[in-house]
Amino acid sequence: MMSALLQRNFSQLRLLLCSAGQVTRLASSGVQPPPAGQQEQETRKQKRQPPPVVPDSEIKKSVFISQSSDVFTNLALEDWLYKNFDFSRHHVLLLWANDPCVVIGRHQNPFTEANVSRLVERGITLARRNSGGGAVYHDLGNLNCTFFSPRERYDRKYNLNIVTRALFREWAIKAEINERDDIVVMNKKISGTAAKLGHPNSYHHCTILASANKLHLGESLVREPANYISKATASVPSAIRNLVDVNRTVNVAQLRSAVGYEYLRTAATTLEDGGSTQTMQQRGFQLVNPTEKWFPGIEELRSNYSSWDWVIGKTPKFTVQKDLEVKGDEQDMKLKLSVEVEAGLMKEIGIQLPQSDQLVPVVTPLQGKPYNEESLNGILGALKLVSASNVKQAINGTA
Repeated sequence: MMSALLQRNFSQLRLLLCSAGQVTRLASSGVQPPPAGQQEQETRKQKRQPPPVVPDSEIKKSVFISQSSDVFTNLALEDWLYKNFDFSRHHVLLLWANDPCVVIGRHQNPFTEANVSRLVERGITLARRNSGGGAVYHDLGNLNCTFFSPRERYDRKYNLNIVTRALFREWAIKAEINERDDIVVMNKKISGTAAKLGHPNSYHHCTILASANKLHLGESLVREPANYISKATASVPSAIRNLVDVNRTVNVAQLRSAVGYEYLRTAATTLEDGGSTQTMQQRGFQLVNPTEKWFPGIEELRSNYSSWDWVIGKTPKFTVQKDLEVKGDEQDMKLKLSVEVEAGLMKEIGIQLPQSDQLVPVVTPLQGKPYNEESLNGILGALKLVSASNVKQAINGTA
């Protein structure tokens, strides 16, 4: 049945995507805009007018399945749809899976969520998404679901219930939605959630742990031992569970099908089950190839998502501190290394006594360079070679 729906909807999808792109281009061309004052008045009037209510019967639904497993490409695809697609009469569920990676929220500090240097060593990609929420580990044993709708139709509980109903219908797995909008099975988390609310569009996305590598997951979300002073959004640790631990027959392909069919058979804004009749009235499953040919402008979006400026440079300002000891003739001296990081770069590097606020600058070519754990430990290693007497002279010289 899925293959028939895919064939039936392939050409329709291309037409829809072309239409979405055409609407975007038309909106930015043609008649000259009115004067600034008049434009502002018209904008305010438009904001006061609620969008027309579209009846459920006029809303069609599609399940898009990304053919890419590259996290930056999938984040770009998600962003492209959010920015360009008209969801007023066509709601979309995007299903996607990534090669091993750690994905942090828009306002997070990657260095407080993971050991970035170690991720690089292990070949695990670090990415920053455009929504809030916490850090998550992805691999091909994890299914990602993005529910797109107009802002006024945004309903996180509806989306999460689609997932829990699919699990019960397919495998009789009883899953619950907790107060944090996580999906849990026997009090362990199988799905986390985040959202992007804009105008006119919105999306809510969640993960579903099917058969993810829990060892890699645990190791990937361990940070370098240090004291971090940061106002970035922190993740909330939770005990997790794979669905395969509940029912050994669970696999990502079947999970993709189960969630997709549950979405299509359910009414657009209520949890009313319409069965196969409802399913056949929708636009079905559609394989999407996130390339420039299909989605003009997606390569630029991918380039932005994969850039150092976005992944690391967007990190909110923070300070990292780590204790060290330097050798003395009579006794060792305990110090604290302090590194202030802004826009991902090491701005101020200094040492201080544990019970003092006085910061002695450290002269190093690493100042102004990108911060990472390897650089931090490199500075520590160099300072351990300095004698306690030299440190005392430096402190006295700045007093």
